[in-house]
Amino acid sequence: MQPQDVATLPDHARGQAVAVEQAEAALVEHYARLVRLAYLVLPPSLGPGRRVLTAHAVTQRALPRGRAADVPDAPAASPSTLRAWEVPPQAARSGAGAGRNGDPGYAYLRLQVLRTALRAGRPFSWRTWPRRAHLPPLLPQVWGLRLFPRSGSAAELALDQRLSALSAPARAAYVLRGLERLTDADVVAVLASAGAADPGAALREADGLEARYELLESSEFDPCSLQARPTDLVRRRHHMKAAAAATAAVLVCVALLAMPGSGWGPDGAAAPPYAQNPAAEAALDPAKLTKVAPTAWKRSARTDFSAWPARGNLAGDRTLLRRALAVWARPGPSVQVSATPGTPAGAPPGPAQLLYAGEVDEARVVLLHDGLRIVRYAEPKNGTSGAALDFARVDGATAQEANAVVVARADGNVRYLTAPWVSATSLRDLLKPDAEPLELGRSPDGVTDPLAGPTRAGACRSWNVLQVQHDASTRLMTDLGELVPAHLTSGRPETPREATGPLSLAGWARTACSLAAVRSHGVRSVNLWQYARQQLPEGNGAATWMCTRAETWRGTGSRVLAHFLEPGQAAGAVAAKAEDSPACGTREPHVLAGVLWKSQSGAWYLLAAGSRQVVSVQATGAVSGSAQGHVLSVRTQQGAQVGLRGQLANGRGISALR
Repeated sequence: MQPQDVATLPDHARGQAVAVEQAEAALVEHYARLVRLAYLVLPPSLGPGRRVLTAHAVTQRALPRGRAADVPDAPAASPSTLRAWEVPPQAARSGAGAGRNGDPGYAYLRLQVLRTALRAGRPFSWRTWPRRAHLPPLLPQVWGLRLFPRSGSAAELALDQRLSALSAPARAAYVLRGLERLTDADVVAVLASAGAADPGAALREADGLEARYELLESSEFDPCSLQARPTDLVRRRHHMKAAAAATAAVLVCVALLAMPGSGWGPDGAAAPPYAQNPAAEAALDPAKLTKVAPTAWKRSARTDFSAWPARGNLAGDRTLLRRALAVWARPGPSVQVSATPGTPAGAPPGPAQLLYAGEVDEARVVLLHDGLRIVRYAEPKNGTSGAALDFARVDGATAQEANAVVVARADGNVRYLTAPWVSATSLRDLLKPDAEPLELGRSPDGVTDPLAGPTRAGACRSWNVLQVQHDASTRLMTDLGELVPAHLTSGRPETPREATGPLSLAGWARTACSLAAVRSHGVRSVNLWQYARQQLPEGNGAATWMCTRAETWRGTGSRVLAHFLEPGQAAGAVAAKAEDSPACGTREPHVLAGVLWKSQSGAWYLLAAGSRQVVSVQATGAVSGSAQGHVLSVRTQQGAQVGLRGQLANGRGISALR
């Protein structure tokens, strides 16, 4: 077993090791607040546009990068240390501040954001290399647009002007007081850890500004809710003309040097041909594309992508198909190429199968299948500049997974091309299990109306999924940012079922937001399993333990999350996670996890639960205790470092999920 990735906290929180996974969870949960903190502390001289992008870049670079040996003053992590989240039941009742201030992962990220933002406000000498904080961010970048927060009232504008007159440490002190609700002693400690030269002077300078802390929560200072305006259009037009002239000159030189022979037509955004051989030419010939008959799926022994017919109003456009095949074989430098993890992005091995070719929104889209991959080619209606090429691995797909493919994305909405056997489609919000699904219309070609995708940033208030009907079966498919949506199931790993029953929907309503942790990971299916219930100490009710397992198309890289669900709370907390672990799956239908939990009386307990096959649980480390059965409850202290071991009925040991 490898030691955990850890990072160090500021001096006032030193002594607690922060796992990289814990910091990542805190970043996802509190991203909007951390970006707002960076935006307020960064120098106003950057201007609102660069300040917004720099705030996002500073926050995204805050995650720890090294292991314990690479991080100074980090306490060594024991291999048997339990990755547990402290889950006080009053956190939700006392507001977001209690949850944040009790989270060492958030404290670490806040320190890193402050340290970098303060560094960006310090002058540097041109005789020395500037620090990264002084330079424009490499990522994120937005071309052709200026982004800035929404305008606030006169009071918020006045506060922004007064804040800009303060020094960077004083701004940080004001923001820590007002936005983070820290005491003066904690403000001094955080500023000192962040590298402020004189935290006391910064605090006194902040005292001179009127305490209008409620304005810090307004949209004036929210870099996650933005307005967009074009850049200097005249200057950009001149630059574009110059670039076009240079590109034309290069193309003329290439044409004169290469002198290509005859072909089927222009290749659009494709790079120059790399070879002339019969196999390569056959793969690029639109006439050799496989086009399945519209009713072939009714007689086919297989119900996967190979049975999909060729659809779309441009399925006979050989010029478009030629461009799509040529770009697939040789994507040029202007083509945006993406692929799910483990998916090869090479040329087709031979003639592919055409699934769809048509106009969707403002683009021409071609979907192809070569037996291993789904390939999506898209280009604007008015040209080939800005073409995109996406790859997704789908080998071994069954009727459960081959129900839909993303055909277009725009403004947070998704359109799917559905399988020919899908008889009805609807939209369902997983966070509203009792609500009836909304009917989702489709075109005669099987393209759905726009469907709002799951929430990507900020608070998770909805998680929309596609519900498809096939004969008597109803299935749920969720968009995880890839071409093929993931299939959602529930139940024991050996016998998963469709997640459309009342109990399954109730379970997904409390765990759906954790699906963001497996976005863009090549996920094929996600199964939810309620593996234990546990009576809480001191008569605090019964808690539920669940695990979600995300399987990938490539086989490796599966991800497992254990969830601890307290009574009365809408969403569960992630108690443990693991990657490439057989736990909670068909090969290892067992799981064991634990958390540190605070009762309503203020006492701390180690709670652990395993699946039914676990016959005993033992705690080691800072807590010593054991229990017969698959649940354990032991009195402990806050922040205790604990190890867990369990034993199965056949005598084999089981380790805690980590």
